[in-house]
Amino acid sequence: MHAEDLALALALADTADGITMPRFRAHDLHVETKPDLTPVSEADHAVEVAVRARLAVDRPDDGVLGEEMGETGVGASRRWIIDPIDGTKSYVRGVPAWATLLALEVEGALVLGVVSAPALGRRWWASKGSGAFADGDRIHVSEVSTIEDAHICAPNEREFEAAGLDAGWRAIARTCWRPTGFTDFWGHMLVAEGAADAMIEPILAIWDVAALRPIVEEAGGRLSDLTGNGWADAAPCVTTNGRLHDAVIAELTSVAGAA
Repeated sequence: MHAEDLALALALADTADGITMPRFRAHDLHVETKPDLTPVSEADHAVEVAVRARLAVDRPDDGVLGEEMGETGVGASRRWIIDPIDGTKSYVRGVPAWATLLALEVEGALVLGVVSAPALGRRWWASKGSGAFADGDRIHVSEVSTIEDAHICAPNEREFEAAGLDAGWRAIARTCWRPTGFTDFWGHMLVAEGAADAMIEPILAIWDVAALRPIVEEAGGRLSDLTGNGWADAAPCVTTNGRLHDAVIAELTSVAGAA
């Protein structure tokens, strides 16, 4: 399903990589600060402009939502969702953990996702019903079934404090086999390929999540907000191998609920 759309998304990722890599670690990279105090580089803008230009030709009737340029084609049944550089803070400091995220939503359902991390030499993709892949190899989540045995990724505890989830995260970190400090796309993709068992982030925007969800689900995992079903924009995001999902959410929220 969606073979032509996936081929286009992979071509768009090639275009993005061709823009981001030459500017990565460039001494003259121009960086600005957005109103939310997060950085945005010239490469963020250039990628989104290029992706939108290609979509305007190849999918002129589709809507587009991008982190840097907002939404066009509001109300279209098909919508492309773009995060030109997920992990811009890493990008501008020369850390290779960043990626371009591309997703397609059809009638409200996310049907494909591509995550391209050229500085890591890694790319993941999936389309609904066709499985999930990393660099062409089929991937699948782990079979770990208890938090005590789980390798769980999460960003800095300070981010959990801002969301009122710090006590819950500390409880998980004390219990799990190995808590690891990952952020942005990478932890979610490690779950999809079975290297990690869960990834938790206190707050994400839709462009941070859209490309991840088809890949995680096609790999056999689950991605949701704290309800356990679906995901709301600007909500916490929990990605797991599926077996751990309910337990991780319960642990993350039980301490906050009791406080």
